[in-house]
Amino acid sequence: MELALIGAGNRGMTYAAYAFEKKGVRIAAVVEPNADRRERAAQQFDIPAARCFASAEDFFKAGRICEAAIIASLDRDHYEEVMEALDAGYDLLLEKPISPNPAECLAIQEKAQTLGRKITVCHVLRYTNFFSRIKEIIDSGTLGRLVSIDHSENIGNFHMAHSFVRGNWRNSEQSSPIIMQKSCHDCDLLVWFTGSAARAVSSFGSLTYFKKENAPEGAGERCLECGVAQQCRYDAQKAYLPVAGQWPAEVVCPTDSPEELLEALKTSPYGRCVYRCDNDVCDHQVTVVEFENGVTATFHLSAFTNRNHRRLHIMCENGEIYGDDEDNILEISRFASNQADGYDRKQIIPAKVGGGHGGGDSGLVDDFLRLAEGRGGEESRSSIGLSVESHLIAYAAERSRVEGRTIEMKELRKMLKKGKCD
Repeated sequence: MELALIGAGNRGMTYAAYAFEKKGVRIAAVVEPNADRRERAAQQFDIPAARCFASAEDFFKAGRICEAAIIASLDRDHYEEVMEALDAGYDLLLEKPISPNPAECLAIQEKAQTLGRKITVCHVLRYTNFFSRIKEIIDSGTLGRLVSIDHSENIGNFHMAHSFVRGNWRNSEQSSPIIMQKSCHDCDLLVWFTGSAARAVSSFGSLTYFKKENAPEGAGERCLECGVAQQCRYDAQKAYLPVAGQWPAEVVCPTDSPEELLEALKTSPYGRCVYRCDNDVCDHQVTVVEFENGVTATFHLSAFTNRNHRRLHIMCENGEIYGDDEDNILEISRFASNQADGYDRKQIIPAKVGGGHGGGDSGLVDDFLRLAEGRGGEESRSSIGLSVESHLIAYAAERSRVEGRTIEMKELRKMLKKGKCD
């Protein structure tokens, strides 16, 4: 089996490395505009110079090099690259979001179906033991029918500052709104758990904190030149030096050298003051969804947390589930007749699996390779057909937030078919 890697950033390299090192897959080509990342991928995967491309255009000109490809480039590059790859005959492992534009998501889905190509979208949480166990309990019916979900994604203040204030996903015009880029995972979980498309979506939120009016008096444009850096928890030296060689510092500098990391922070976007960047994505947002089967859900994303984790409350007819994916504990309770009687409650600790996203990364790649290699099955757990609905919900949430109104999904779908949505 051979794969092409289009986009040699952190996520693309993670998927390619697992396929290469654990599954014996050959990485036949790399497409990456950044010369340092392109060279690192070439060395790690022993890719000849003739198969190292600075642009997708040059890659596609070379013809069909292998059977399948990983597309993990920037959000707004996905559509053209995917459509070209489908025409060229590639099955795809596609990083989320499919596209920030919902009409493009639907066009990709339609083309894949028309051409008989397989696209697995990188909704890695579907492959974790933690979230899979929740899905099993819901589907078993032991707690009765699902009624409502309260779900929160705690992004973590340092993660927000790195990825969505200083980093690649800070600006919705350049990448996508945060609920699409970061939280289409969570919208996907809601779709998966409910087993239903959405009927209506309403959302509220804003960029409240990470903006210039909140900069401390005397703050500079860059942390290494700032007179108040010692008093600021978002000082780049505090954020990156203690984790040199690890994420997120490896995004700034690939080595674990503090000296090289400091040098990189002098010019890198990650050395900028978090109050003086060109970011515009929300740092908190609340979304309410009513699904076509009557299930309701609330989703809350927030930067103002110390940890990066997800918490859920699943409410069914005869019982409830509480879960925290970082603690890796599920608490299942059956309702009692009154508050005096005892009630049935138990804890489940799903088996832990090594690797990124609690084993989700490896499970995703395994599923993709199974299909790409023709080892049975017509569809992956996160196929394009199953994944588009989450993107429509995320798009509707952002539209609701900006326009200040509830979005009726039936009307949105009609508008998308007519090509009236941007």
